[in-house]
Parts: sequence; C-alpha cells; structure tokens
Amino acid sequence: MSVFNSSRDSTDFYHATEHLQVFADNIFYQEAERKKWFKQTRSALKKGKINSIIQEMNKLSLEFTGERRKNVDREINYFIKGNREGRFNYHKISFLKLPIGSGAVESLIRQAVNLRLKGNSKFWLKENAEIMLHARCQWIAGSWNKFCDSILTALVKPIQLA
Repeated sequence: MSVFNSSRDSTDFYHATEHLQVFADNIFYQEAERKKWFKQTRSALKKGKINSIIQEMNKLSLEFTGERRKNVDREINYFIKGNREGRFNYHKISFLKLPIGSGAVESLIRQAVNLRLKGNSKFWLKENAEIMLHARCQWIAGSWNKFCDSILTALVKPIQLA
C-alpha cells in the first residue's frame, strides 16, 4: 500500500522529553534554572527546533568533564541520532492532527493484549497466542463478521462436478 511506503517513525514525545530532563538534571545546579530551561526546550522540541536544541546542548556541555560529561554527551547523542533518523518532527505530526505520544497505542495494547492474553492461570503456545491476538483485534475493530467470513471462505473447497 502506498500509505505504508511514505510512513515515518517518530519517538514518543514524552520519552524524548525524559532525555531533556536527564540532560537538564546534569547541567543545571539550581532547580529554577533547570525547570526554566526544560520548559523552554520542551516547547522548542514541539515546534521542530531540534537543530537549535542540539547546538545549545553542545554549548552547555563544554564546561563539564568526567562522569557528568559522559552523561550529557549520551543525551546529546540521543538527539543527534534521532534527528538524523527524522524522529523528532512533532511540529509536522501535530499539523497533521496526529498524536505525538504513544499513549493511545499503549492503551490499545492493554485492552487488546494484556486483558485477554495475560493473567493468572493463562498460558499460551506462541502460535495460539498470535491467533487469539488477531481474533481479539478483529473483535475490537468491529470487523468480527468479516473476519469469520474470510476464514470460512478460505476453508470451503469448491466441488468438482464431473
């Protein structure tokens, strides 16, 4: 399908902001300064200003050495790598009215998978779990009848008339 050919991965916005917080915790000693930087940078990330953020992070990290420098470099590299892969285009995603977080998907997984497949005294063979998961998703999507029809159609063998 052409829809999937043009798809792009993105990093959950909340997850990316956790990395900003780790960076801020390592750079700023005072809480007020740390909170101010985090709030401004989080807003810039949402607006697609990732290159400016990386430049600022590099400047702020220059005065540090040792373990602290290693920690901030790890966070800078996280954003450099993600930017190279195009994972922080939250401004474009928001423009398309798509969610920038993964909460909705995680909620669906909880509903579709965890509530049905996990729990006390529930054990599955891998192939059976995959079948059950597919069936559960069809039920939730409201396409159960179509799903059953497709199975029956596949099972019915045409009779050869002599």
